[in-house]
Amino acid sequence: MKKPKIIVVGLGPGSKEDITPAVMQAVSQADVVVGYKYYFQFVEPYLRADAECIDTGMKRERDRAEQAFQMASQGRTVVVISSGDAAIYGMTPLIYEMKRERHSSIEVLSYPGISAFQKAASLLGAPIGHDFCVISLSDLMTPWELIERRIRAAAIADFVTAVYNPKSVGRYWQLYRLKELFLQEGRSPQTPVGFVRQAGREEQQVTITTLGDLNPEDIDMFTVIIIGNSQSYAWDGVMITPRGYYRDENLDAEDRKPGQNIMIESFRTIERELKNKDLPLGHKWALLHAIHTTADFDMENILHTDERAVERLYAKVADGTLKTIVSDVTMVTSGVRKGALARLGIEAKCYLSDPRVAEMAAAKNITRTQAGIRLAVDEHPDALFAFGNAPTALMELCDLIRKGKARPAGIIAAPVGFVHVRESKHMVKPFTDIPKIIVEGRKGGSNLAATLCNAILCFDDAGQLKPGRDL
Repeated sequence: MKKPKIIVVGLGPGSKEDITPAVMQAVSQADVVVGYKYYFQFVEPYLRADAECIDTGMKRERDRAEQAFQMASQGRTVVVISSGDAAIYGMTPLIYEMKRERHSSIEVLSYPGISAFQKAASLLGAPIGHDFCVISLSDLMTPWELIERRIRAAAIADFVTAVYNPKSVGRYWQLYRLKELFLQEGRSPQTPVGFVRQAGREEQQVTITTLGDLNPEDIDMFTVIIIGNSQSYAWDGVMITPRGYYRDENLDAEDRKPGQNIMIESFRTIERELKNKDLPLGHKWALLHAIHTTADFDMENILHTDERAVERLYAKVADGTLKTIVSDVTMVTSGVRKGALARLGIEAKCYLSDPRVAEMAAAKNITRTQAGIRLAVDEHPDALFAFGNAPTALMELCDLIRKGKARPAGIIAAPVGFVHVRESKHMVKPFTDIPKIIVEGRKGGSNLAATLCNAILCFDDAGQLKPGRDL
């Protein structure tokens, strides 16, 4: 009698093109094939004429394993078939556990197959280019509390996440909960999500959306979902998660400074801790910069941006119409990144050290910052004006706007202090045609005004959440 053997094989996701040669050969040499009856259609062309087929319905995995050991004990070569890879949510673990339980001497082999998440990934493009995990939402044998902890861990760790068994007739709410948890743990609503129904079969459907727009009602039990990480993006009809090779080969030495990596990680941390994550991109970008500079999450409550203010101001930077940033004090211009200014051809100016300022301030009995704004408006009436210290300077600009002498490209209103600070910020609000970023109340500062300028200058990095290009 020949040596008994059980070979557990994965048939791939469902098309003959995805069955490996090793699996085909094993099936062709089998005395007995055991499996769920639906899968026999995929192996029938490779079976020996005298091969015995033992098929069962769904949820009969233990019965199949017992039949496999019974047949193998008769000296026969038994092949147990599973879809995908038999070791991933398949029959292989059960066969090995049963061998251990029975103290069986029957040889067990496992031949890998293409898993459904691998097939889905290939159809979506390249969503699993970096660290990933696979989570099943089936709670038939795993408590939901444990599944939920795994979901949270995947979201927090920024894994690309493949989701198996996302839905069934009785399991209708779990995918809603997964989406909720990912958003709660900081995954952006713009995160690309791909899902594939009936991967590799005639009924195949491939869809790319975002985490925010993912509708669990579009998903059924035959669907595999892949949620991207913070670096994933959709492009030209595909989903891509970069490994980092392209970046490493093409960025210059300055862009590889460790400071940018620290800043990127800081921004991710801040984003995870925001109370409200579903924010317009421009406002979120400015908010992340403000909190990063101050470590003050009260910015969520007091930072105001006009509708699409950051986007509108960056558009002026990009088309060359915004050429100058004027600040009330030199500390603001010192904090605006010199690399960004040089890259974009923009000049940042403060008039406080101009000899004309002291002369005008004495002659007109006004503050030096007021005098500086008057001179700035004479020479650059269409600049972006950024205030981080002096409310009187902001009030002066408001007066000049009302007189038709200034027409700023935008205003950053972040003066700080106790006298006229709140009033100065209220004064700027009626100019509805000018895009404004305002730090409400008494808080503000030169560092805030500068970082908000930087947020505008590097807004093209916002979508990928990659600050610090010009550090």
